[in-house]
Amino acid sequence: MNNSGTYFFERAEKNRAFAEYQRAIDLYLKALNIFKRKGDVTNVLYCFLAVADAFRAQGDFIKARNYYEEGRTVADALGERASEADALAGIGLCLRAQGRWREALRQINKARRIYKSLSDSNGEAFSLWAKAGAYRVRGDIKKALQNFQCALEKFKSLKNKTGVSYSYSGLGGCSRVGGRLGESEKYYKKANKNFQDLHDRFGIAYSYCGLGNARRMYGDYKKALFFFGRAEALYKKIGDKVSYAYTLWGIATTYKMLGDLIQARKKYDEAEILFKKTRDPRGKIYCMLGKGELNYLHENKNSAKKCFLKSKELAGLYGFKIERGYAERLLKGFKHPENFPVNLP
Repeated sequence: MNNSGTYFFERAEKNRAFAEYQRAIDLYLKALNIFKRKGDVTNVLYCFLAVADAFRAQGDFIKARNYYEEGRTVADALGERASEADALAGIGLCLRAQGRWREALRQINKARRIYKSLSDSNGEAFSLWAKAGAYRVRGDIKKALQNFQCALEKFKSLKNKTGVSYSYSGLGGCSRVGGRLGESEKYYKKANKNFQDLHDRFGIAYSYCGLGNARRMYGDYKKALFFFGRAEALYKKIGDKVSYAYTLWGIATTYKMLGDLIQARKKYDEAEILFKKTRDPRGKIYCMLGKGELNYLHENKNSAKKCFLKSKELAGLYGFKIERGYAERLLKGFKHPENFPVNLP
C-alpha cells in the first residue's frame, strides 16, 4: 500500500469531490503529517487549505478558520499570492457564516484585490460570489443580487459550470427574500439541473432546499416537503450541519403553515441545536421567530413577545437588516392576530 502524502491527498480530493467530507478530512490530515515530517512546505500549504475547505463544508467554521490562518501564514512565507488569496477568501466565508459580515467583506475584498493583481479570473469571480453572500447576510439584497449577477456573468464567460450553478443558487435565495418568487424558482431549477449534470451532491441538496422554499412561498406545502425531504436525506449523508439546519427550518416553517405545531416545534428545536453548534446567529434568530409564533398560536402571548423582542435585539446587534425587519413585522402582528402564522421567506 502506498503511504505517501500525495497518495493520501489525492484520495482525500476524490472524497471531497463526492461531498464525503469527514473521510476527506481524515485523509488530508494523514497527508499533512507526512508532508510536515518531510519538510515539504508547499504541500503542507495545500493540505492546510484543502482541510479548511472540508471543515467549512461541514459547518465547522472554527476549525476551518484556524486551518485557513495556518495556510495564509505559510502562503505569505512562500510568496504564494494565489494561495494567500484563497486563504483570505476562505476566512471571509467562515466569518460570513457566523454573521460577521463586516469582517467577512474586508477579508473577501483583500482576496479579490490579489486575484485581480494576478489576473486570476476564476478567483475574481469566486470573490464576487463570496461578497454577494456577505451582502445577503447583511440584508442588502440589492447589492447581493448585483454581485451574484456579476459573478454569474464572469463564471459563464469562463465556462465554469460549478460557479454558474452556485451563482444561480445565490440569485434564487436573494430573489425569494426580495419577493421575486417566480425568478427564485427559475434560478433554483437551473441550478438543480446543472448540479445533477455535475454530480455535485452538495449542490443538488442546496438547490432542492431552495426549490422547497420556493414551493413553500407559493403555498404548495406538499411539494415543499417533498423537496425538503430530498435535501434532508442528502445533507445527512454529507454531514453539513449548517445547510441541514436551514433545511430543518424550512420544514418546520412548512409544518407551522400547515397547522402541525407539534412537528413544527420538533423541527425548530433540531435546527436550533445545529445553529448553536455552528454559532450561526442568523439561524438562531429564525428559530426564535418561528418558536415565538408557535407560542402565540398556543395562546402564550407573553412568551411570543419575548422571542420577537430578543430576535429584534440580536438582529440589531449583528446588523442583520432583513431579520430585524421580520422581528418588527411579527411584533406588529400583536395588533392584528389574523397575520399569524406568517410564511417568512
